[in-house]
Amino acid sequence: MTQPGAILQGYNNELVKYIEDLCMQKEELNKQIQQAEEEKSKLQHEIQALNEQLEHVSENLDQKIALRNDLSKILNEAETAYMKILDSSRTLLNVLKKEVGDLKHTPELKSNVT
Repeated sequence: MTQPGAILQGYNNELVKYIEDLCMQKEELNKQIQQAEEEKSKLQHEIQALNEQLEHVSENLDQKIALRNDLSKILNEAETAYMKILDSSRTLLNVLKKEVGDLKHTPELKSNVT
């Protein structure tokens, strides 16, 4: 009977070794899971912060684009009005030149000029 007892003791020792190895693997895996969960939490926090930052930048960008569009509209209106002023000034100048030219040819001005 000592032989079966020794065999049983050998099996028992081997089982205990495998159980201890499995416990160590489980412990190591638990550490890896905890690290991964911490990393995941950290990344989720960073994503949330970046999303908030992105939202702020997007709102700011939208405001700047709207302002630029308003300025473009005002600038276009001002340029159009300025072109009308230039056109009116050119027309006025041409009219004045013609009228002054016509006045120089009238007999009353010729006698007063000489």
